[in-house]
Amino acid sequence: QVQVVESGGGLVPAGGSLSLSCTASGLIFDDYAMGWFRQAPGKERERVSFISRNGANTYYRDSVKGRFTISRDNAKNTLYLQMNSLEPEDTAMYYCAAAAWTTVWGLPLPWEYNIFGQGTQVTVSS
Repeated sequence: QVQVVESGGGLVPAGGSLSLSCTASGLIFDDYAMGWFRQAPGKERERVSFISRNGANTYYRDSVKGRFTISRDNAKNTLYLQMNSLEPEDTAMYYCAAAAWTTVWGLPLPWEYNIFGQGTQVTVSS
């Protein structure tokens, strides 16, 4: 059974930090590009950050550049998202996502991610 499971969400004050993790099972982790999406109440799900199979290429949405860092440990089947200088606008459910990809350096388009976790809630108080 293929699944990805997020952890690490919580409630933090503005300016604080959180570290999210996503552990994958039932798949060959380094065959998959990975990413994070988020969805706030009443809003559509949006892309946050992506990382290639080998970790060499990354993408960040403009609003999180310089504050968030995505990384992966293929030996541990785990994806990470370090979030610093959190803002109330970052409040959302954060979802880990996976996309099987042919090249180790490529970044799939957002709609090509087809494996999602249940999410972990991040709440930033003002």
